[in-house]
Amino acid sequence: MDEFIEQITKNLNPSQLEAVLTTEGYVRIIAGAGSGKTKALTSRYAYIVEALGISPSNMLCVTFTNKAAQEMRNRVRFLVGEGKDTSYITTYHGFCVRVLREDINKILFPKNFLIMDEEDQKTLLREIYNDFNITLKDLTYKQIIKYIERQKGELEYVNLVANTDEDFEPENNDSLMDKIFRAYLKKQKKNFALDFSDLINYAYFIFVNFPEVLEKWQERLHYIQVDETQDSSAKQFGLVEMLSRKHKNLFIVGDPDQTIYEWRGAIPEILVNFDMNYPTCKTIILNENYRSTPDILSVGNSIIKNNKIRVEKEMYTKNKNGIQVVHFHGKSELEEGYWIATNIKKLKDEGVSLRDISILYRANYVSRYIEQALIREDIKYSIFGGIRFFERKEIKDALSYLRLITFGDDISFLRIYNEPKRGLGKKFIENLTQIASIENTTLYSALKKNLELKLINYDGAISFVELIENAKEKANKLSVSDLLQYVLDESKIIKQLREDGDDDRIENVKELISSIVLYEKESGEGFSLNDYLQEIALYTDMDFKEDKDWIKLMTIHTSKGLEFPYVFLCGVSEGILPSYMSLMERKGRALEEERRLTYVAITRAMKGLYITESEGFNYNTGTKYPSRFLSEIKENLIVEEGQIDEELYLESQRYISNLNRIIENNLVLFELNDTVLHPVFGKGLVTLVNIERQEYSIKFDNYEDCKPISMDFKRLQKIVDIEE
Repeated sequence: MDEFIEQITKNLNPSQLEAVLTTEGYVRIIAGAGSGKTKALTSRYAYIVEALGISPSNMLCVTFTNKAAQEMRNRVRFLVGEGKDTSYITTYHGFCVRVLREDINKILFPKNFLIMDEEDQKTLLREIYNDFNITLKDLTYKQIIKYIERQKGELEYVNLVANTDEDFEPENNDSLMDKIFRAYLKKQKKNFALDFSDLINYAYFIFVNFPEVLEKWQERLHYIQVDETQDSSAKQFGLVEMLSRKHKNLFIVGDPDQTIYEWRGAIPEILVNFDMNYPTCKTIILNENYRSTPDILSVGNSIIKNNKIRVEKEMYTKNKNGIQVVHFHGKSELEEGYWIATNIKKLKDEGVSLRDISILYRANYVSRYIEQALIREDIKYSIFGGIRFFERKEIKDALSYLRLITFGDDISFLRIYNEPKRGLGKKFIENLTQIASIENTTLYSALKKNLELKLINYDGAISFVELIENAKEKANKLSVSDLLQYVLDESKIIKQLREDGDDDRIENVKELISSIVLYEKESGEGFSLNDYLQEIALYTDMDFKEDKDWIKLMTIHTSKGLEFPYVFLCGVSEGILPSYMSLMERKGRALEEERRLTYVAITRAMKGLYITESEGFNYNTGTKYPSRFLSEIKENLIVEEGQIDEELYLESQRYISNLNRIIENNLVLFELNDTVLHPVFGKGLVTLVNIERQEYSIKFDNYEDCKPISMDFKRLQKIVDIEE
């Protein structure tokens, strides 16, 4: 082996070297977390170019993100030099653009077609809304874009677009969404514009329907490599499978244990069953981890082995033993947050930089009590790929309602007088501002006092004043949490978020309510709205100055592909991790994905791992219990801190057992946020599905309090939205 080839293959372990030297045929690499898969993949690419003499223009290497593709290109250039064309190291969508720039004329589109982003989509939709005489009150852009994406999950629409007759006229039984979808396709074709979904769909359609085009690309691409195969959808993998049929050189890399995107179409079985579909395939397992200590790896292994959809492997490392993994159980979220902050301070005192510490969680709303603890202890942090909890729009809106009820201030008024939309535009606020200035009073006082004036006498203004005044009357009778729930219901904030499909924002608002319930329990009878607003001002008005040495907070999904010396995995409670919403939606498959999420979080840690959870109240599940995944960790692998009461433990086992019955047998008839009809109480909204008590908590339109309705009660009916 000459010196240059030796340079490419040096520092590879035996499994990596085998992967690099296996250049022909169908090859499956099961690459565990931290096993150096990118190194193996890029070294193999360089080896094929330099040792076999294959031109990069005859090799396709696809991955999922532009960032990953760029990193791969940089590594390959380092190995083979700057002069080589690495443009076929790209994303699925990037490759499809290349195909379409050459061959989209087959379906009568010009090669200089336009690629639309979301704002371009909204521009088309504005025209359609005007044509149909509908408004955002009838249907939000988010709703219809989601519907368009769902319709484009099948390829039938491409036939319609490719048809020279351009028959886009709606049929008699089409719903409003169908009519908008057809109008959208018509305008797309008129502008020769493709959205993100079209890129893969059109390329796939052309390959299937024009064999000469497929044959041309098959002939060109002798070697195909696929990174992160576990995240491939059926259509994405179908593209590379078709392309590989001629030369039969398909090299796929991935880890079924790290499939965390099933909810958006990823199919882990593509990787798991590859050897069954391609009996000649060679499987190589990269199971030496270079990232984590044996302590951390053992915890990850003990959890992930409980999954069924996987390729059996046991990760190991030659790294030295580190600090033992710690699990902390707190009696409250306050205690959990304080424990995290205290241990971060200890690490800092030991010389650890804050930048080497990351706090991970399943959902954005979990950051709330963590942020509060960090602020209290003056520990700098940033939300990586997101926004701080109390800076999120839906949280600011909700708190502004409470502040306006209490203080009547202009800042709160200006934030929420038209939120959600009440038809109170620029002219209204100009007129009101002028009146308030003349009377030297606040905007809300001026509105309330002069509501009969034609200048400001809008229906939206009248209903807004009624809402605030009614809330003021209830403020002394209701708890703060119930008052906030009342305001959210009457203002239609939750309704708007639900219609927009903003599940994350809904979860954030629920977390705000849960946090107030916690405050009320800890503060006792004397807890008032004024007390709460003064307390919360500490977190909403903090002045953060960016410092290079800060902790990173992020969701587990965001952390995929990253690594940190020290990781705090928090909020490991049943209903959060695993996610209650996911389990209700996708049952057993969701449970496996939630376990994989836990595994991904654990294997981000290099030196130290701290797992935390606490007792308290969760909006979705009621009582908070420790996650089932904690009981899957062998006792000798983890240090326990904080005492779990025997009664709570037994309750949690009953809860999990009941939930498992529902997952397996689909016993729940109604889910969170379903609208139902009761023969006596009338129309209502399911606000809680209590698995432990086998009952629904339902807020009926004509009653202030939520009512507990047994799951055995058979006379509830679900009210299905017409568009569904």
